[in-house]
Amino acid sequence: MARSSVNWRLPVEWLALAMLLVILMMTFLRYAREVHGQTELAAIRSTVGALRTSLVVEHLRQQVGGKVDAGQTSARPINPFDYVGKLPAGYVGELPQADAHRVPAGSWVYAPDCACVGYRPIDDTWLEATSSDGWVWFALTRRDAVLQLHTKENYRWRGETVD
Repeated sequence: MARSSVNWRLPVEWLALAMLLVILMMTFLRYAREVHGQTELAAIRSTVGALRTSLVVEHLRQQVGGKVDAGQTSARPINPFDYVGKLPAGYVGELPQADAHRVPAGSWVYAPDCACVGYRPIDDTWLEATSSDGWVWFALTRRDAVLQLHTKENYRWRGETVD
C-alpha cells in the first residue's frame, strides 16, 4: 500500500512570501504618499518664492527706471504672475475667488477681487487650515512700497507652516 503524504510546507512558504510582498508593497505606498506630500509642499514654496522674487525685481526695475509703480496708481491690483518669467505648471489665469472651486486640483489662480494668489492642492489631506475650503491663499499687500505675498491664514502642511 502506497502511503500518500501531503507536503504542507510548500503552501505555507508561498503564503509567507505573499504576505511579505503585501507588507512591502503597503510600506512602499505609504512612503511614496509621504514623498508626494513633501514634493507638493516644495512646489508650493518654490512657486510662492518665485512670485515674491519677481515682485521685488519688478519694484527695483521700476525704481531704477524712474517709473511710477503701477500698483499704486491703478485701481486694479497687479497680477504677480505677470512678472514671473515662466508660469508655473497648473496656472489657470485670473478668476474670481468665488469661482475657484471650478479649477482642478494642482492649479494656481490669481483672484483680482481679493488681490490674492490661490493654490488648490492635489491632495488636500495634508493641509490644515481654519477654513476648510481646500485652498492655500496668499494675499498681495504693500509693505514699504513693495508688493508682497503672505498667507491669508495659518496654513500647516504635514505639520509644517506654509509661508
